[in-house]
Amino acid sequence: MRRIQQITVVGIAGIPRVRPGNNIAKLIAEAATRQGTGVEEGDIMVVSQKIVSKSEGRVVNLRQVKPSPFALSLATSLRKDPSLVELALRESKSIIRMGHGNLITETRHGWICANAGVDRSNVSGGARATLLPLDSDRSARKLRRRIRLLTGKNVAVIIADTFGRPHREGVVNVAIGLAGLEPILDLRGKKDLFGYTLVVKQIAVADELAAAAELAMGNADEGLPAAIIRGFRRCEPSETASAKPLIRRHAKDLFR
Repeated sequence: MRRIQQITVVGIAGIPRVRPGNNIAKLIAEAATRQGTGVEEGDIMVVSQKIVSKSEGRVVNLRQVKPSPFALSLATSLRKDPSLVELALRESKSIIRMGHGNLITETRHGWICANAGVDRSNVSGGARATLLPLDSDRSARKLRRRIRLLTGKNVAVIIADTFGRPHREGVVNVAIGLAGLEPILDLRGKKDLFGYTLVVKQIAVADELAAAAELAMGNADEGLPAAIIRGFRRCEPSETASAKPLIRRHAKDLFR
């Protein structure tokens, strides 16, 4: 009889508001212990990009940003805050699309998202904005290492942010940083139920796990900015994992 896999997703409550320099691994581990969830071997820790950026000091006072003439022109046509547009341009290596009040860019990391991931929600009421971590994979590795030192448990860490998608309404949590778990489950060469050899099937498990965690975290990053996924065993642990393989190569991207 085929074994049924049961996966549990638990939001971690009671994490205090994060400030620059905070050890968020310690804050998360302590909150998980207080609520009785704890941290177990093989857990997958999904952490909001927002608190990672805050802990790393990636917060900007919008009043101190001087927009360039180009940013001012774009802001006028898009009806956006010029300071926000300026930050998005600074964080981008190219503009992919703009119009209807939207600015879609390719960040320096290679992610394609609105406003280069610059976001002022759950920061300070609108006066400040967070930027994406400089290196989300490095941030994930650091978190994983610190959680292991604090708890003695070997976990995987996903740093997640909400992105929009071509041809779909709404935003979905995706993985932008990863440690300890391969991001893609490659089923090419496997047989389906009828013996057909799969040719293209690769499952973005890191994104699926990030999206599942968001259901337990809710939409207020600061209230429940992390979740634990327990029982997922479809992917082997990895010491060299990165979120970079989730970025579609330019030559294969039909939406540019």
